[in-house]
Amino acid sequence: MEQVNETVVTEFVFLGFSSLAGLQQLLFVVFLLFYLFTLCTNAIIMSTIVLDRALHTPMYFFLAVLSCFETCYTFVIVPKMLADLLAQKKTISFLGCGIQMFTFLFLGCSHSFLLAAMGYDRYMAICNPLRYTVLMGHGMCAGLVAAACTCGFTVSLVTTSLVFHLSFHSSNQLHHFFCDISPVLKLASHHSRLSQLVIFILGVFALVIPLLFILVSYIRILSAILKISSSVGRYKAFSTCASHLIVVTVHYGCASFIYLRPKSNYSSSQDTLISVSYTILTPLFNPMVYSLRNKEFKSALRRTMGQTLYTVN
Repeated sequence: MEQVNETVVTEFVFLGFSSLAGLQQLLFVVFLLFYLFTLCTNAIIMSTIVLDRALHTPMYFFLAVLSCFETCYTFVIVPKMLADLLAQKKTISFLGCGIQMFTFLFLGCSHSFLLAAMGYDRYMAICNPLRYTVLMGHGMCAGLVAAACTCGFTVSLVTTSLVFHLSFHSSNQLHHFFCDISPVLKLASHHSRLSQLVIFILGVFALVIPLLFILVSYIRILSAILKISSSVGRYKAFSTCASHLIVVTVHYGCASFIYLRPKSNYSSSQDTLISVSYTILTPLFNPMVYSLRNKEFKSALRRTMGQTLYTVN
């Protein structure tokens, strides 16, 4: 470990689970099981949507992209974390840390904008049902996903560039289990108020703006639902939005706590706990909320499994 003041840091040492040294093998088993279950769940969701033509609609297209983002997001962080739980020396190179931060920010920010696109899709489905299939065609859906990825790429590129253009000459001990913004910034020799302000503004852009779009969409959706005379119709319309609202609440709740609070309130142990939830539990929770609460998806899954078994036999 390089702790001499004048020595340039070339690698970081993760200390995220150092206080749980006696439990690291147990954590490895638990996290591995969650990770494998997440991969299997998302693979089933994506393959079912691709194979069943009844699910070739905008809502399920966005759900397949969401599952893809969740799978890639966990792949960036969890395998390295699992390896470190069994390793004596939990290190990552300076370049590897930058790549990890850029990739997870890209996927995380794209995820935020994708949730906004999914909110817009629900708004069009409920407020413009007769024109929905025309307005939300393949071109529009692909364009919304491309826009989400472009915004995510821009935010992650600028943020990562700002962080890793700083000097790192002191400690290389990272009080986290992956290269997140706040713990890496804490190790920088000099980080100006300007760089912190720019990073905060980018966080607002990636979290607050998509959330505002979602809120506007749901205000209009609620207004349209209240105009439906039938209670059954109101329930059916709202049930199509419930899964999305649950995922939005979990995602923006965790992300806002981590990235939008004052840096003076930074707590490494608290952040580690929250980060475990959104890197391991949330990627498993989100797709299951959409699939297990959805009768149409469960019917499609049974059809797909039946066709697969028939083909094999």
